Formats: sequence, structure tokens, C-alpha cells
Amino acid sequence: MPHVEYHAEGGVAQLTINVPPANCYSYAMMQDLDAAILRARFDAEAHVIVVVGAGEKFFCAGADIRMLKGADPTFKYNFCLHANETIARLEQTPKLVIAALNGHCVGGGLEIALAADIRIARRGAGQCGLPEVALGVLPGTGGTQRLTRLIGKSAAIELMAEGRTMDFDEAQKLGVVNKVFDAPSAADFVGQVREYAKRFVPPAKASLAVGLLKRACQTGGELSLLDGLALERELQQRLFQSNDAIEGLAAYVEKRTPNFTGR
Repeated sequence: MPHVEYHAEGGVAQLTINVPPANCYSYAMMQDLDAAILRARFDAEAHVIVVVGAGEKFFCAGADIRMLKGADPTFKYNFCLHANETIARLEQTPKLVIAALNGHCVGGGLEIALAADIRIARRGAGQCGLPEVALGVLPGTGGTQRLTRLIGKSAAIELMAEGRTMDFDEAQKLGVVNKVFDAPSAADFVGQVREYAKRFVPPAKASLAVGLLKRACQTGGELSLLDGLALERELQQRLFQSNDAIEGLAAYVEKRTPNFTGR
């Protein structure tokens, strides 16, 4: 069985990390996650990607520490490099990515979630944070960079230097989590997240526009303002030539609900 299961239905591709007992990641798991991301990217019927952990307790508890303890420095470096490349591929895929935090989301698990566009957590289901300093290392799969960009330099340094974890309500106040849902079980929670994800699926939403505005923000946010504006114009021109833009403009003029196709 793959370490990451792929299931697409109703325009939503669900990537489920399934590595009992804590959904920790290894090189094999990252290879499967990489393959699942590419599958979702190429799946023309998948307009939104949801990443979730299997079970009731864990989204992902980070890297497999026993694996790292026994590995040589060369393997560790390449392991981190591949993990960075995989997570960046998720971040750069031109489709909306939602991380459904159904349980504990710490260390490398939060680093995966930080590469998502929207993070939704189940209230009371666990803790999140980047406590790697307790192991004598730093968050090395994008955590220092993405958390700093998300909540600011001082708050990110404080959180990582303390190695503190927090519940999802506090994480929402800090801006680490976008939404917190109440759900009696992880399965109910995933169902709620999938229903939320369907808001961004045609015919209700122009998913091509959502994907390209994501690219404008993800890539443009790392550029100068003038370069970012140039990127924005190029992406807008692509959208002007799309079927959805033609439909959206016509529907507005005709005072009707648009019927988007994501094309």
C-alpha cells in the first residue's frame, strides 16, 4: 500500500498520509507524496487538493526520528532536499491546496501544512508547532522560511526558539491556521473540509482563476513589486483568453449565474 493514498471525487483530489501510528514521514513517504501531488496536478478533473492524515489522532507528527538517528549525514541532507522539493511542488501547483489538520500537526507535519494555501483544523484534535530545537536542530523542511513569511520574523523566531506547541484555536489567532471546525470525529471533519473545498470547484467557481491567482501570490510574493505586477498581467492575459472569463463576463452582463468549467 502507498504511504499516501489518492482519491478524487467531485472535483476534489484527497491525498491521505497513511503511515501508522503517527503518519511520520520518511523518504518512502515523501516519494509517495511527490507522486500524489503530480497525479493531482495532471488530473484535469481535480480542481482542489485536500491533504489529510489517516486516523483520528495525527495529521503528521513530522520526520521519522528513528530513521534519521541511524542515517549518515549525506542521506540526511538529500532526504531534506527531496522533502523541500516535494513540498515546494505542492506549493507551486496551480490548484488550491487545503491542509485538513485532523490531529496533531508538529515538526515536519506543520511544514507540509504551511505549504498549503489554506489550513483548516479540527477543534480540540491536537497540537501544532515546530519543536525541532528540542532535538538540537531547526525546522529544516521550509519551516523557518514559511512560518516567518506567514506570521512575521519576531513571532516565528519566538515560537520556534521556545519549541512550544499550541492548540488550534491559538494557532488561528496567530494566523497559522485559517479556520477551526467543530466535528465529532475525524471522518466528520474531513467531510466538512471536502464540502468547503467544493466551493472552489466548477460550476460554482472559476477554478482556473483560483489556481492562477494562487500562482500570482505564491510567486509574485517573492518578487519585486514591478516584477510581481508583470507576472500578474501575464496571468491575467491567460485568463482573459479562457472559457471561464468569457462565461463570467457574459453572465454578469446577462444578470445570470455563471456556469464555470475550469477551462
